[in-house]
Amino acid sequence: MKKISLQWRLTCIITLYIAVICGCLTLLVYKNGIYYIDSLQETVDARGDDAGDQGGDGTADGSDQIYISIPEDNWDEFARDFSVQVYNNKADYKRNSLILSALLALLGGVATYFISGHALRPIREFSEKIEEVQAQNLADSRIEENKVKELNQLRISYNKMLERLADAFEIQRQFTANAAHELRTPLSVMQVQLDLYHSTPHPGNDADTLQTLKMVTEQNGRLSKMVKTLLDMSELQTVSRDETIAVDALVDEVLVDLEPLAQEKEIKLIGNCKDTTMVGSDILIYRMVYNLVENAIKYNHFGGQVTVTAYRKGKSICLSVEDTGSGIPAELKERIFEPFFRVDKSRSRQLGGVGLGLALVHEIVRVHDGRITVQSSPSGGTIFEVVFTQ
Repeated sequence: MKKISLQWRLTCIITLYIAVICGCLTLLVYKNGIYYIDSLQETVDARGDDAGDQGGDGTADGSDQIYISIPEDNWDEFARDFSVQVYNNKADYKRNSLILSALLALLGGVATYFISGHALRPIREFSEKIEEVQAQNLADSRIEENKVKELNQLRISYNKMLERLADAFEIQRQFTANAAHELRTPLSVMQVQLDLYHSTPHPGNDADTLQTLKMVTEQNGRLSKMVKTLLDMSELQTVSRDETIAVDALVDEVLVDLEPLAQEKEIKLIGNCKDTTMVGSDILIYRMVYNLVENAIKYNHFGGQVTVTAYRKGKSICLSVEDTGSGIPAELKERIFEPFFRVDKSRSRQLGGVGLGLALVHEIVRVHDGRITVQSSPSGGTIFEVVFTQ
């Protein structure tokens, strides 16, 4: 009973209750009917022998009771036929009573289902409203005053919770944006100084100094990429998402831009996109596809292949990026979209990753009301599949 819905639980309980009541009622009526039918049979049997003593009008002297006058030679035949008739009547009465009870219980169950469904509709609407809640639509997810008195307090608590969540998300976004802005300035100054230093010869530098400068330059570059990505993530909510995007043309543009990177590892880029369009942010969708394809190239084998597929299926736009790399362990597939998470930390750092590429992809998919899944490809690599419903 714990796993079925409240509506079905109420339906089963009330139907069982109706069935028990109908069964008891039927049993009572049946017993009464049998009693009176048996009484009738006993009356006929008892009075048959006294039929000759009755008056010609068929009534006993001094009594209002009516008796059946049957000739003596027909009495045995009458008694036999009457007994058979009484037995058949009892059987028919029992069968019809059970059928009526079953029908009443069934009709009661159907009526209970619809009645309870109507009564529980406010709860169902409340649940559907909660299912629609996303970080980007908290303000639109408030529930108005309900006619059901019991739900009003729950509505008030729910709306207050949404307000607290909205405030928390806004504080988080502002903190991320402010921190990224504050970090960007000193990082830019450091990068300018490093570039200026590298632009002039320094013959007196030893090997340790050169190694230190190289390390500082690389780490400064990583920090700059990280700050830029954090800024992008914090500003996702403010980007307009009402542009008409030619998905096939966008994918072709991404593949052209990443061709030099693919050539370094002799990786073949394949675009298999049908003519389809979607509504969203051109900049963000480009960044999403770019990050997925860039990851597929970086973590692919030398001489491998990356295939990008895009097509429309009903009301959905499906886009997938498949590589021929080493794949992702099953236990880590749910964590790869977490900020700063890396499957292979040492390799990610060697490739210049900062651990925010897939997190940004996930956020872009989310703000476009889509979903992204990770699967293993038959070649042993990975397939990232994105679906937008429009």
